[in-house]
Amino acid sequence: MALRLDRINVLVVEDLKPMRDLIVGALEAFGIGHIVTANDGESGFTQFIKHTPDIVITDWMMEPVDGLELIQRIRKSPMSINRLVPIILITGYSAMSRVTRARDLGVTEFLTKPFTADDLAKRITHIINKPRDFVEAPNFFGPDRRRRKPDDYAGPRRREAEGAPTQTAAEQRRAARPPSKNWEIDKDNE
Repeated sequence: MALRLDRINVLVVEDLKPMRDLIVGALEAFGIGHIVTANDGESGFTQFIKHTPDIVITDWMMEPVDGLELIQRIRKSPMSINRLVPIILITGYSAMSRVTRARDLGVTEFLTKPFTADDLAKRITHIINKPRDFVEAPNFFGPDRRRRKPDDYAGPRRREAEGAPTQTAAEQRRAARPPSKNWEIDKDNE
């Protein structure tokens, strides 16, 4: 099945023009239909509100507003138009403490510089093919931090037992996004 990437709207937030151009070039090569760019988190949030992207790709270190603050605004601001949007964070730092911090702020995927176009394509494909459920707790809102869900777990299913809604990530995204923004499978290329 071929994905209809021409229907995807991506926001790229990167302060360094050569890196921004590299990311945009890779996205164009993948066939992404609409790409919007911004130089920092402040203008990135403005573009996010204006263009309702399906995916956000942001650098971590930017001035005056960095990628982490942008992520917090997307996930927590009342002005955010889609708190469930997948976010790929790009950084030159891969220390576990940074990965954990980004994850705890609601990042969907983490990509370390330098990276290849194939690395970026894998993250986008993973976001589309394996969307993660979102969790809302007193101190966290974002994609479920657990990537592996063991089939052999024998303990109580607390969330289901407590009557918490069990909506899949795909159902959450469909409810949060206008139907015209969804990417679809191209049945003609199967």
